Amino acid sequence: MEEIYTPTLIAKQLNVSTTTLRRYEDQGLIPDVPRTVSNRRCYTSIHVQAFITIRALLQGYEIPVVYDVMRKIKGQQMESALWAINQEQHNTQVEKERLEEVLRMFRDVDLSKYKDLTVSDSMTIGEVAQMAGVNPSAIRHWEQEGLISSNRNKDNGYRVFTLTELRKIILISSLRKTVYYIENMKQLLNEIETHNYKKVEISFQLALQKLNSQLMKQFFAIAELTNYVKLYKSNAE
Repeated sequence: MEEIYTPTLIAKQLNVSTTTLRRYEDQGLIPDVPRTVSNRRCYTSIHVQAFITIRALLQGYEIPVVYDVMRKIKGQQMESALWAINQEQHNTQVEKERLEEVLRMFRDVDLSKYKDLTVSDSMTIGEVAQMAGVNPSAIRHWEQEGLISSNRNKDNGYRVFTLTELRKIILISSLRKTVYYIENMKQLLNEIETHNYKKVEISFQLALQKLNSQLMKQFFAIAELTNYVKLYKSNAE
């Protein structure tokens, strides 16, 4: 006879509240839970592993991704769930390569091209947006926040940006997820103004370390996800 687990026991094991466990259940993230005659939940080993998997996944992935993967597994869409996780691994790799590319850009004193586009001191907002991989609206917002500045083309009045401002825009777009306070960001932007890139490089190294830590958490989560999928398939047979 399979062992039955109470919500309190599982919550204590995972260091969460029973309310959190119920929320995961209400969100459709775990297999259907049988009830006693008195309507008490009867969690089994597969529910325990489901909760363990959710908690592990939340350490390395965004909430929408975790919820989507768990719902796919509940719906017997195992391959789709695994491909979704695989896509996130790819995204992490892409982000790492992007940060490394930007770091090389800051080390390049005589920057004449970036992403095969010509760098000058009179680049349009469209050009710098393409180089930084952001929308022009984001650049306009950062300018309103006083993080960057632009000049105006004397012929048409359009914004034009210098190499220094391009570096600032790329810095903001690259570190906005890891540098949380605007004041911290402003301090880094001031380092660009004085061409002192030591602190900027340290910030990128910290961002890369954060990615490395995230990658480790993702692989630990994948191990738990693999155990869950195996158990789910075994119970379905």
